[in-house]
Amino acid sequence: MATTAFVFPGQGSQYVGMANDLYENDPHSRALIEEADSVLGTSLSSILFEGPEETLRQTHNTQPAIFLHSIVVARKLAHLQPAMVAGHSLGEYSALVMAGALSFADGLRLVRLRGELMQQAGIARKGTMAAVVGLAAEATEELCREASAAGIVQPANFNSPGQIVISGSVEGVHKAMELARARGAKMVKELVVSGAFHSPLMESAREGLKKALDTTTFNDARIPVYANVTAEPVTRAAAIRDLLYQQLTMPVRWEQSVRSMVRDGATDFIEIGPGKVLQGLIKRTEASVQTRGFDKWQDVQAAGSSR
Repeated sequence: MATTAFVFPGQGSQYVGMANDLYENDPHSRALIEEADSVLGTSLSSILFEGPEETLRQTHNTQPAIFLHSIVVARKLAHLQPAMVAGHSLGEYSALVMAGALSFADGLRLVRLRGELMQQAGIARKGTMAAVVGLAAEATEELCREASAAGIVQPANFNSPGQIVISGSVEGVHKAMELARARGAKMVKELVVSGAFHSPLMESAREGLKKALDTTTFNDARIPVYANVTAEPVTRAAAIRDLLYQQLTMPVRWEQSVRSMVRDGATDFIEIGPGKVLQGLIKRTEASVQTRGFDKWQDVQAAGSSR
């Protein structure tokens, strides 16, 4: 029998119009989206549905938008009963709500604050990120250590074999990009981002988030959540809180998280929320598993629904 894992996307998967079809066709989804507007005291729904793209792309909007879309879809698919969950960066908060470790309203408030703090940190300490394709993880870690003489730089996302994102100061990342090209990387591309996410340049955001994490109620998770920081399952509330604090300045170990979930029995990975990014990363990491995604109302309808 297939063992199902739910996975939730992070920043970069957003698009204008997301969740609009769910809002129009399903009263439960509409109620949850309206609740989100009420919790935040602003019309997040209009940014999801109408954009403009530039507004949706702002980190403090992107994060709650993707989180909301993911939870709206996840609520319709609870009958599929995942045995485990994980989320990429921001998506870890969606996974925690799905696992019962965090309430929807608290998760929404946290991701809104997280986005605001990350945006502010990116303004205060300018940084950048770059994708490096075609080098082993050890080689990329080594060239980041070498490039650190020019400025802060470290791996930010271990996405799949040979696909790593690096993050840090402009000088550090540019030096690492130069070294990666010299060492035979197939592709080295600077990314359009508003900050050096998952690097020490996010320290101020991490400290700001800690206050909110410390005053937010966390429960023990009902099912294992595979944490970005460790790539291992966690269920205890105190550990979950601490890992979310660490996550802002530590690499997302997505490739290893997928391998850990497969090791623990996952055979069917379902991406919940906008886009198909995680399905591609999972297939490149573990070709033997099944992957599918639920983004739109028609996807949800095809699977049946929890209510």
